Order: sequence, then structure tokens, then C-alpha cells
Amino acid sequence: MPNPHFDIKITQRSKRQSAVAGAAYQSGDTLFSEYDQKRKSYSEKRGILYTEIMLPENAPPEYADRNTLWNAVEKIENQWNSQLARRFILALPIEVPPEQYPQMIQEYCNEHFVSKGMCCDFAIHDTGTGNPHCHVMLTLRAMDEHGKWLPKSRKVYDLDEHGERIRLPSGNWKSHKENTVDWNEQWHGAIWRQGWQDTQNKFLEAANRPERVDLRSYEKQGIDKVPTVHMGAAVTQMERRGEQTNIGNLNRDIKSANTLMATIRNTISSLRNWIKDLLEARKELLAELEAETAAPTLPVLLMDYVEKRKAERKDWSRYGQQQGTIKDLKTAMSAIAYLKENNILTVEKLEDKVTQISDKATSIRTKMKAKESRMKKISNIKAAIENCQRLKPIHDKYIKINWKIPQKLFAETHQTELTEYNRDFRFLKKQGLDVDSDLTTLQAEYEKLESECSKLKSSLETVQPELKALKDIRYWVSQVMKPSIKDRLAEKKTEMPKECPTEEKTKKQNMEL
Repeated sequence: MPNPHFDIKITQRSKRQSAVAGAAYQSGDTLFSEYDQKRKSYSEKRGILYTEIMLPENAPPEYADRNTLWNAVEKIENQWNSQLARRFILALPIEVPPEQYPQMIQEYCNEHFVSKGMCCDFAIHDTGTGNPHCHVMLTLRAMDEHGKWLPKSRKVYDLDEHGERIRLPSGNWKSHKENTVDWNEQWHGAIWRQGWQDTQNKFLEAANRPERVDLRSYEKQGIDKVPTVHMGAAVTQMERRGEQTNIGNLNRDIKSANTLMATIRNTISSLRNWIKDLLEARKELLAELEAETAAPTLPVLLMDYVEKRKAERKDWSRYGQQQGTIKDLKTAMSAIAYLKENNILTVEKLEDKVTQISDKATSIRTKMKAKESRMKKISNIKAAIENCQRLKPIHDKYIKINWKIPQKLFAETHQTELTEYNRDFRFLKKQGLDVDSDLTTLQAEYEKLESECSKLKSSLETVQPELKALKDIRYWVSQVMKPSIKDRLAEKKTEMPKECPTEEKTKKQNMEL
């Protein structure tokens, strides 16, 4: 199936990121950054299939050079916390021929970005590991008709009810900033995501492939599936080194439970479809004779299957026939015992049993999902507390600096650490916690939930043997169900008078007399 990965990030100077370095990385080039006077070289990078720069009509032609374009961006963005570029990582469908990837990206980027005035630099990567993807970098500023960068925002004066400017107590006019373009509005993310989904599906259809991509969340798709926890770079590296982590273990448990539940749901769905077909087939056959007949019970059908198998072995040796019949009888009696134990004698009762198993599995999975959700929250809380405790000395030192310029210089040097600390600190406050919250209590709660989830998963696994028994019964009954009904109806038909005169025929005979 196509990979639904779709990631959007902003290249920020406050996080010590560079647009020139990002462009060099995704293109495998060696570029020189005029901003920090450093060479950014990724010429040893492998797996780069295709690169291209797409420009809007009003862009200077020299921006077709990667080094010129991104150095121009770095130059106009001269603040220490400037946002430099928007970056996309798009998973490419392996079902589409690789030679069509450039056209796919060109169509998507032209429609959603270049036609709106953004410069687009993209690179297609494929290292042969089955994960082809594309890196896209976009400029954040609009350009005028002469190719000059425009401001990201403008000053707008607030007006009163009479259309007059509002003066503040300080003597200044009340105002606010408005973006000159709406590219940074959150609602664009949904449009870009939908556009990439439509583009992939268009090329999948053109390639005569049945697969389709859906980039919506599980909840919006109506899929009863628990998403895994985002691991982050540090946890991912630990897992790759073979070091197990709480988040990694939780994700493995979630994936295992999702797979188990998907198997159960697929089996239940196939059983329900089979039961529906059987009921419809019986109804049609009964309607043909315009007569009612007693439907054979499931135990009778199982014994019919034994007889059918016995007839199929008529050319076997006597010993082979005997052994085959004994084996079939044991299997049939075991199935009949299960049916009688659960009071399942008819197809309707079988349908009720399938519904009962489905309800049981759904109830167990619902309880697991609630506990897994809390475990995910605890994992995030623990990570935030640990991160805050690690970065607290830097934050405290920043707070204690009383002079404005030294404090600003310290913030520039430690902007990444301060940003992470403030982000995690705000998250903890929303949970009613702080940096010094007791991790022991959280760990105890996590272990309790983990144990409860393990027990629930064991209960969910007990559903599978019951489903296996029903699947076996479905197979045996399917071998004889339709012939069995036809045979019984045929017998019913032979018992009726061979000639049943109609009313019209009777009148004709009377007239002849």
C-alpha cells in the first residue's frame, strides 16, 4: 500500500537551521552560505534521483541557481529568529513507475505553490530501501512584478466605529500586523494535504493500480485503530541501536493490538457476508417452489458433509475409507459439540454468535484504547519533565541575567534549549503539573496500565479460537449447504403429485364431458 507520510516543517534560524544547508542536503550539492560564511557540503549523499527548481513568472532568472536563490533568502531574512523556508517531506507511492515521479511533483507544486508566487526547490530521493520520497523547500515571501522580495506583514491601523484611528494613552495610534500573504494560515495545511492525496490517486489510477491514498487521520476516516506515539529523533536512534524504550515498547504493543483486532474484524466480516449469502440462497430456492420447507440445522449439514466426503472416497481402499471416515466423524462431532454447547443449531443462531463475539472483541479493544491513550499521555509527560529538568539550569541562568543586551546574547546562543524548555513547561502546566512532579507515581501508574493492557490483550486473543471454530464450520457447511437444500427441495417436489391440474384445465375437462 502507498505510504501516507506527509510532513510540513519550517526552517528557523532560532533553531540554528539554515536554508542554504537544507537545500544542499536535499540536492546533494556543495553550497556556500554568505550568512555564516560556511560551506555546506553533501556531495557524498547517495540516492538522489532528480532535482529541480521551479520559479513563478515574476522571479529573477538567476534564482534558478540553487546557491543564488537560498542566499537571497538568507539575506532578506536578517533577524535572529527569522523563518527561512517551508519544508515538505512527501512519501512517493512505489506502485507508480519511478520515471513518473518528477511529473507528479511538478504538477503538485505548480498547482499549490509556484502558481501562488512561491519559489520551489525539490529533490526526489530513493536509496533502494523501498521508501522513495521527495523533499520540497518553499520560499515564504511574495515578490513584486520586478522580482523584489515583499514584506511578510504590514502595519494596519485599527479604526473606531466612525472610521477614525484610535489613539492610545501613550500617544501612539492603535495598530496590528497583517500578513501580506496567507501562506502561513493553518487551514492551508489541510488543502496541501488533500492536494497531495488527489495527485497520488490520479497517478495511481493512470497506472491502472487499485490502491488509493487517504491522508486523513484514523478518526476522520472512521478507522477503529489507535495511532502510535511519535518517537522523535533521540528515541528513534536508541531503537535503531537496539535499545528498547518505553515509547518504543508502547508502540510495539499498540501495533500488535491493532493487528490482532484487524484480524478479528476481517474474520467476523467474512463470516457475516457468508451467513448473509446463505440466507439469501435459501430464500431464493424456497421462493422458486412457492412452498415452505424446514431449513436443515447445522448439525445435520455437518453430517451431510461427512457423507459427502465418504462418497468422494469410494475409489479408495477399504482401510483408507475407514480411516478417512473416522477422522471426519471426529472433526464433525467436535464441531457439533461446540454448536450444541453454544446452542447454535441454525444459521440465524450462528449469526447471533458472530455478533456476540464481535461485541466482546469491541468491548475489550475499547477498554484497551482508553488505557493506551493514558499511557501515551504519561509517556509524553515523563519526557517533558525529564527535558525540563535537563534544561532548567539554562533557563534559570537566562532569568537571572538582569541586563538586556547580555540576556539577548544568551538567548541567541541558547535559543533551541530555551524554546524546548518553554514548550515542555507549557505542556506540563496544561496537565496541572510542574517540573518537580513525582515521576515515581507516574511510572507506577504506567506499569499498572501496562499490566491491565496485557491482560486485556490476552482476553482478546481468546476470541481467535472461537473464530477458528466458526471458520471451520463455515467451510464444512459451505461444501454441502446449497446441494443439501436443493436435494431436500427436490425430495419435497417428488413427494408432490406429478400432475396438478390447474383450474383452467379442470374447466376444459368438464366442458368435454
